[in-house]
Amino acid sequence: MADKPTRRERLGAPDHPEKIGLHNLAPSPGSHRNRKRLGRGPGSGTGKTSGKGHKGIKARSGHHGPGGGKPHFEGGQMPLTRRIPKRGFTNIFRIEHQVVSLDDLARLPKGAEVTEEALAEAGLIRKGKGPAKLLANGDAAKGVTVRGIKMSAGAKQKIEAAGGRVEN
Repeated sequence: MADKPTRRERLGAPDHPEKIGLHNLAPSPGSHRNRKRLGRGPGSGTGKTSGKGHKGIKARSGHHGPGGGKPHFEGGQMPLTRRIPKRGFTNIFRIEHQVVSLDDLARLPKGAEVTEEALAEAGLIRKGKGPAKLLANGDAAKGVTVRGIKMSAGAKQKIEAAGGRVEN
């Protein structure tokens, strides 16, 4: 008795599945609907008033309905952003420093000069995200030379006490 043909053989499919590529991609059946074209004449079913009915607040643009209402509109009540007191200002010239602790300097190679480039290569700071600043958390590595980096007074004392140098 001959073997029954497999489903793959009956359908005439190749022995191995075809490689996925742009030429054979298609969405799953039923997963894609055409968009609702509004205001395209009476035959479309959504012509003239585009399914919004006649007048009223829900027929107006930018209000209620799908897509939500006007942001910050609270139905005539004084909005929260206007109720709360305003204080201070934002300094547009503020410089946000990237904090590096003295403990982190141990991740640098022995006897290496501590510069912004060296810190970036070691992954302690990110380039272009603002200047680095050394803080006195932990103990300083012995004989470290720090060049061109801002630091706290405590960090400077610890580095010099450990036999290191600070140059600006």
